Amino acid sequence: MEQIQAIPVKRLCKIHNTITVNGQFPGPTLEVNNGDTLVINVVNRARYNVTIHWHGIKQIRTAWADGPEFITQCPIRPGGSYTYRFTIQGQEGTLWWHADSSWLRTTVYGALIIYPKEGEFYPFSKPKRETPILLGEWWDANPIDVVRQATRTGAAPNVSDAYTINGQPGDLYRCSSKDTTVVIVDSGETNLLRVINAALNQALFFAVANHKLTVVAADASYVQPFTTSVLMLGPGQTTDVLIDGNQPPGRYYIAVRAYASAQGPFDNTTSTAILEYKDTPCSVQGININSIFPSLPAFNDTSTATTFSTSFRSPRQVDVPTEIDESLFFTVGLGLNNCPRGSSSTSCQGPNETRFTASMNNMSFVLPPNFSILQAHHQGIPGVFSTDFPAVPPVKFDYTGNVSRSLWQPVRGTKVYKLKYGARVQVVLQGTSIVTGENHPIHLHGYDFYIIAEGFGNFNPQTDTAKFNLVDPPTRNTASVPVNGWSIIRFVANNPGVWLMHCHLDVHITWGLSMSFLVENGVSELESLEEPPVDLPVC
Repeated sequence: MEQIQAIPVKRLCKIHNTITVNGQFPGPTLEVNNGDTLVINVVNRARYNVTIHWHGIKQIRTAWADGPEFITQCPIRPGGSYTYRFTIQGQEGTLWWHADSSWLRTTVYGALIIYPKEGEFYPFSKPKRETPILLGEWWDANPIDVVRQATRTGAAPNVSDAYTINGQPGDLYRCSSKDTTVVIVDSGETNLLRVINAALNQALFFAVANHKLTVVAADASYVQPFTTSVLMLGPGQTTDVLIDGNQPPGRYYIAVRAYASAQGPFDNTTSTAILEYKDTPCSVQGININSIFPSLPAFNDTSTATTFSTSFRSPRQVDVPTEIDESLFFTVGLGLNNCPRGSSSTSCQGPNETRFTASMNNMSFVLPPNFSILQAHHQGIPGVFSTDFPAVPPVKFDYTGNVSRSLWQPVRGTKVYKLKYGARVQVVLQGTSIVTGENHPIHLHGYDFYIIAEGFGNFNPQTDTAKFNLVDPPTRNTASVPVNGWSIIRFVANNPGVWLMHCHLDVHITWGLSMSFLVENGVSELESLEEPPVDLPVC
């Protein structure tokens, strides 16, 4: 059972009444095996609506358990409960779970570790220890108040006050040193670090002083191992790395700071944890001893981020769809709405008295208020959504160039794109320079996909198809679309339901940077959505 409740949590010298799960921050780690069926009763004892999303779980035929509010379910009201039931099918590795309702996921999140089936093994030597490393973001305020203020004013929300590693900010913040997270290693042993970026709005660089990291998996899919001194994870992404205890016994800093690709303010602080060797001499133990600090890239080091993101390959040849049934082109990025007529300037505090917004293909997504889209689809309720989400941008323009101001205001609506069961889909995710270019972590619910190429500038089908990797592209559930660039994903629509695709920077979801695919049932029962559970929350 997961109980959502408020408890006092002290960080940065101050106590906040913080929404947590089972009184833990971060929430409990779920450890399961590939093939297990999970039954998780979520009881909402908080004062806000809540849902839980099992990030990266494919939810084959069980879209009702996916979690995003008003997409696959109505939220669990205060005092209510809902039981999520789903089976892990053919997945292993590191995923995570989080609230998918407003900004509650600031503190409502935890690791979801899927071990191989009994009798099966990792494709690398079994590490001596395994440690989940959850990277988070902390506001010295109520995060719900932060997003509500931004929605009221139309301005960008206040940036966070700290990053955290396993819930702790670390030695460089006030009142934080004594609780700094310590990760134990032993000389000569290999450990597995399961790194999860659970931050709300920030891509992050991650490094360990004097230690190389061998990447072996990402988003619960194994990769061809490669060695690096720094990771870059967008919110939602996970990366599994092996680390060898091959340095002189001592204490070494693990450090995390922003990769901030957009123009504008960001939280320019650094979170730390400590990698401590078990056989560190007593003379070097204790909080006041100077640990060795890693070198981290500059906050705007796009070339390091790109080198990292383009290093991923599947371990062997994979079955990439080559014949494409649905060739889609989605622009992703920000926008500015002119101040609505009759509004006061206090509600238009974006640049030049505007309100921030965001869109895909000029559609700024609006959540329906009274039904979830999946419920409306399943029950044939009219007027909740329409199926005319555009397959290509309504207007072609120089996406990453100097964009005319007439294209900065998107249209609001609740539109989905319909896919036939089994359709082979390619989506070009094209970043735009409207307001500012930015690295957008685009997450697709209900599916893994192949990232077959990425690049900078505008995607050019005449020349850029030469870059397609149709042999061993990586399998992911969250793609980092490069700043002022593009990524191309492919997948087969073999999971019926309504599946949200969105930017995992939560402020961008708040502004409408999302859309949904409606995947129709196939012919047999095993190709069809299950009936909704009896305890599905009502709006």
